Amino acid sequence: MNNLKNLRGTTDLLPEQLKKWQNVENIIKEQLLRAHVREIRTPIIEMTELFVRGIGEGTDVVNKEMYTFVDRGERSCTLRPEGTASVARAFVNNGNLKGTFNKLWYMGPMFRYERPQAGRQRQFHQLGVEFIGYESPNSDIKIISLAWDILQKLGISELNLEINSLGDSTDRENYKISFLKWLKNNFDDLDQDSRARINKNPLRILDTKNPHTQKLLENAPKLNQFLSEKSLERYSFIKKQLEFLKIPFVENLKLVRGLDYYSHTAFEITSGALGSQATVCGGGRYDDLINQMGGDKTPAIGFAIGLERLMLIAGKD
Repeated sequence: MNNLKNLRGTTDLLPEQLKKWQNVENIIKEQLLRAHVREIRTPIIEMTELFVRGIGEGTDVVNKEMYTFVDRGERSCTLRPEGTASVARAFVNNGNLKGTFNKLWYMGPMFRYERPQAGRQRQFHQLGVEFIGYESPNSDIKIISLAWDILQKLGISELNLEINSLGDSTDRENYKISFLKWLKNNFDDLDQDSRARINKNPLRILDTKNPHTQKLLENAPKLNQFLSEKSLERYSFIKKQLEFLKIPFVENLKLVRGLDYYSHTAFEITSGALGSQATVCGGGRYDDLINQMGGDKTPAIGFAIGLERLMLIAGKD
């Protein structure tokens, strides 16, 4: 009998490796307990429509990366590629979790059909934190601070915070009109992937890794030029509070994150210790997602940390 191997993009965690995993997980849980964040566990498998509606039909995750199949009941099912949509569904399905305000965390396996590399597997593990019902910009500060504190507590060095404001839905629609016009005028100069995104998810073009398109985008309309006075005030408050807390940050006007549900604050925390795959934490505000899931309009903000990348640089053995 031929030796059976694990599928590409999946790995075995052996007992010696798990010592570090468990130490890191325990430190994370201690920080979450101190911040009064409660655990939630959602299914690994969900209806495909949940992610199409929540993440966005034009995203790479939905179009290229999901593990989707039809079950015996002729239902389209998907192994979860991320956790926020599932938490939003659970919030709606379970009577708003019997409370207006909820601070929730989850930790477990996710699945994306990507090219495997160091710190990125097709079955990967993710910590997620979601503050649901919180609208004040103070909650943006608290969740960024929580992510920053967790990473520092784990002894991760060379941390950098990048932030941007995506504005509200009206701001983004006004921007899209101008940006789409510019994209169509410069269509012939765009790379192939960016051309394909124009009619599906144009804002993702801002996050392109193609050097030629990056250079071209320097002359494109900027999202911050379309933010309303209210959105600008919110963003200014957040930057001032980060300065007060001595959390260093840089503004990245091209930071849009990969999922359609984000609004206002978007952020990423990188570590120079990771090399080219530097992002260790990403998150942002998603005030419209729960409403899209059939619930009441409910403000929310969250972040996710990939544990495989974390294990490469965490200083706790």
